[in-house]
Amino acid sequence: MTSKAAFALLVVITTGLMGSSFAIGKIGLSYVSPLLLVGIRFTLAGLLMIAIVTALRRPHPKQFSDWLQIFWIGTFQTAGVMGAIFLSLRTITAGESAILTFMNPLLVVVFGTLALGIRYRFIQWTGVLLGFIGVVITMGGELQLEIGTLFGFISAVFWAIATLLIKSWGNRFDIWVLTAYQMLFGGILLLLGSAFLEDMKLVLNPTSVSIIIWLAVMASIVQFAIWFYLLQNGNPGKVSAFLFLAPFFGVISGWGLLGEQLGFTLLIGGMLIFLGIFLVNWPEKPAKEPAIDPLH
Repeated sequence: MTSKAAFALLVVITTGLMGSSFAIGKIGLSYVSPLLLVGIRFTLAGLLMIAIVTALRRPHPKQFSDWLQIFWIGTFQTAGVMGAIFLSLRTITAGESAILTFMNPLLVVVFGTLALGIRYRFIQWTGVLLGFIGVVITMGGELQLEIGTLFGFISAVFWAIATLLIKSWGNRFDIWVLTAYQMLFGGILLLLGSAFLEDMKLVLNPTSVSIIIWLAVMASIVQFAIWFYLLQNGNPGKVSAFLFLAPFFGVISGWGLLGEQLGFTLLIGGMLIFLGIFLVNWPEKPAKEPAIDPLH
């Protein structure tokens, strides 16, 4: 297998794991309440990753302020994003949830400009405009939206905030250690949220246990490992441009696993959002003032 073919295969695997987790998670809601399911997923994934980074002697933070920053990243990236996703899956399709969640690169451009004064290129703003038009079309342009639509949008907002926090703080941490502990902290917050905010439901059988293990290991640890490998061994801008494949796989897996309908507005709107994400992450040629990649 050539290096390009191997790269393409890894891109498909990692984005496929990202996207399919929406449909698999929606199946899991038949057995486990939303916050409890995602809380178990990331607490388990975090503990497993902590065992790995400890065994590999990866450098851990020394100061309390560093741990606090990891906690805040976990609050937004894991507890906020994933909690909102799984709450959205109660009332909207896996495909719709994936499309709304993965519009976060578009929001990064908006928030980065307003909050941090980051300057983005015209092609990136074109992507933002196309993406938001796609969201309106995807939702059918209706004024009466499902509560899941709101949660899907909130997940994208939380992800954009987490991305900007990682931009500001992430370079002081080992990326594997950061990932492990932010997942654990977020998972614990989700378990607490489940205890206080929802009627907890947990049905343990071979199907539900398999779903939890798949989400914790394959859709979290393995997916992150492949994604980080691609970022470290390729051009981050070019790699990030392939993120548009994740909501595509979310829509396809929802159709294949759950029988969700691929309506005309979903297809057209989704294509515009995919194009918008692609343009937002379009690699920039060397210039005097290189623009910041909104995903890293």
